[in-house]
Amino acid sequence: MADALPAGDSLFEHAACGLLLTDQAGLILRANTMARCWLGYEPGELEGKLRMLDLLPVGARLFHHTHCLPILQVQGSVAEIQVDLRNRAGERFPVLINIVRSLEGTRTVDQWALFKAVDRRAYERELLAARKAAEAALEARRGAEARLQEANARLSALDRRKDEFLATLSHELRNPLAPMRSALDVLKLKFGASADERLLRAFDRQLRHLTRLVDDLMEISRITQGRMQLRREAVELSALVHAVAHDVAPVMDAARHTLRLRVAQPPVVVDGDATRLAQVIINLLTNAAKYTPEGGLVDLELDCDPGHATIRVRDNGIGLPADALASVFDMFSQLEPALERAKGGLGIGLAMVRGIVALHGGSVRADSEGPGRGSTFSITLPLAAGAACHAGMDPGEEVAPARPAAAAVRILIVDDNVDAADTLGMALELFGCETRIVHTAAAALELAPVFAPQVALLDIGLPDMTGYELARRLRALSGLQRVTLIAATGWGQQKDRELAFDAGFDHHLTKPIDLERLQLLLAAERP
Repeated sequence: MADALPAGDSLFEHAACGLLLTDQAGLILRANTMARCWLGYEPGELEGKLRMLDLLPVGARLFHHTHCLPILQVQGSVAEIQVDLRNRAGERFPVLINIVRSLEGTRTVDQWALFKAVDRRAYERELLAARKAAEAALEARRGAEARLQEANARLSALDRRKDEFLATLSHELRNPLAPMRSALDVLKLKFGASADERLLRAFDRQLRHLTRLVDDLMEISRITQGRMQLRREAVELSALVHAVAHDVAPVMDAARHTLRLRVAQPPVVVDGDATRLAQVIINLLTNAAKYTPEGGLVDLELDCDPGHATIRVRDNGIGLPADALASVFDMFSQLEPALERAKGGLGIGLAMVRGIVALHGGSVRADSEGPGRGSTFSITLPLAAGAACHAGMDPGEEVAPARPAAAAVRILIVDDNVDAADTLGMALELFGCETRIVHTAAAALELAPVFAPQVALLDIGLPDMTGYELARRLRALSGLQRVTLIAATGWGQQKDRELAFDAGFDHHLTKPIDLERLQLLLAAERP
């Protein structure tokens, strides 16, 4: 490889830059092809005839004397000095100069390397322009990112305010619903036999519908924001389905529907949140009741296959058109004109169902043979690890409304909403309970030691202190350590439940109070 390289003289002569040798006085001793080409001289016209100073304009000569020569004498070299040279025609062109002084035998020589700077200047201009463009783009990007962050901050603030508004709206809507629910329960218990039953059923259906709308509004907000958290545990679906069927039996009874139940042999165990799964089934059953003409048939089934469980809700109601099957679970989906929006609701219930089922790793689908031919909604959930199916199904049964036993216990009701407290007290008295009603925490603390309640129903938003603080103080009173504390409040989010349990409450009920559920809680307090 070394034999193929050009000799030193050839490298000097044909180098890609201008090369010159001068003596200490600047007389040109030798110039290569590139130097002669740039300067416009033929071979032999520079060597021994011109000095480097002859090629420098006046200003460059002065600079060479005052700057280059002193540095060259001290350190033996200078680097990247930009000056103008004049060619044979007297034209100037910029060059970068490197000079190295060396001793050749007894003579001092200077080695000059010239680099034409015209292209470099153009390159530097382009580079500077590109740098400015990049800096401008970076500044624009930073400005866009700052604006985006500001917009995100505004959206986050708006989202928080929206969530706060929805929570407050839910609370405010539940406050008037509570006395209406209790008043209706009183009317049903006291005058049910003599009153127009159709009127009471209409009130009951609409109150339940409005309550579900309020609940769904809160749930869908949590799902869409990704804030719903599941409290997972081993859930036995057979027992859950039976419990839900009995919970919705009054709704079916009010619409004169027959609810039939077919459930796989227990245990059918999934890893999930029992409250949320019950919410899903209740939503599907109430939809079936709502969209099935009076006197219809609703089937609730639980099947178990290897690896998964399937819950089906089937009705013989208004059915679904084929083009609605794919979109019925979308947010705000409405079935027009079949429903004519008379029972369309907010269009969020099935979206909530899909969201909760998806959080459990399951799927949901809708089937129908068309309008007027009923619908089937199927939920598929993975079984818990290690869970197995058992062959066979429980025989089908028709579910009738559960009739909780009377619970004649002493109950202290604390609520600053006078109507809600009074109507709830009236309903409980019809079950044989002895009640006392106060509207402030201070009055509750004064009455409790004398009345010695077995159960205390406490509102959270009291005027003089929170229900959480009242619960703690009641627990501290002599003789009341074992009182059953039930939070009865319009605040129904998960964090509200956690705050209640942390404060010492035994149960958390969201207004309007479900009297049948309350009766079941009170039944455990009977002596």
